[in-house]
Amino acid sequence: MHCRLLSALPLAACIFAGATAAAGAADIAAGKEKAALCAPCHGDNFVSQTENVPSLAGQVDLFVQWQLIYFRSGTRKSEQMQPVVEQLSNEDIQNLGAYFASLPPFQPAQPDDNPELSKAGAQAALGRRCASCHTDTYAGIKATARLAGQREDYLVKALHDFKSAARTGGGVAAMADIAYSLDDEEIAALAHYLAQLK
Repeated sequence: MHCRLLSALPLAACIFAGATAAAGAADIAAGKEKAALCAPCHGDNFVSQTENVPSLAGQVDLFVQWQLIYFRSGTRKSEQMQPVVEQLSNEDIQNLGAYFASLPPFQPAQPDDNPELSKAGAQAALGRRCASCHTDTYAGIKATARLAGQREDYLVKALHDFKSAARTGGGVAAMADIAYSLDDEEIAALAHYLAQLK
């Protein structure tokens, strides 16, 4: 049921998808050039070193595109993102999605410093059926985010934002329903587990 809600895209989604398909294949080189706007916050090679700011390297193409559209339309709010996304055309968004998806995702180098917390997180993920939308490896697919290897603090923030309805945009109905039932300990465990995955 959650995935049906997540995949039920509005008419605007179909229009955007048709427009980008008609425009032709994404230009990864142009996406790389435009991504210079993103590096100050999202990090060198787009692996974030900034608290509560997500890594973009290896993120799913359509997920990136939709988040940029939500930010640009004001559906998803961010004082930091707004001035950047206002400058982006649909073509820029398509190119950025393809560029970030082409990058190797972050690979945690250190061994898990809290395997018990990861075990609890794995159980929480199984119980909430996270893999049914985010895939068994949590690499994401289509318009569903990659979670594996994402910043732990950002995952905590995102889950709290979904739980409190502070986050809007695609997939909110499904994620709010799931996050609402999570307590702080489960959120911390889930975030730790997902951040350790490669």
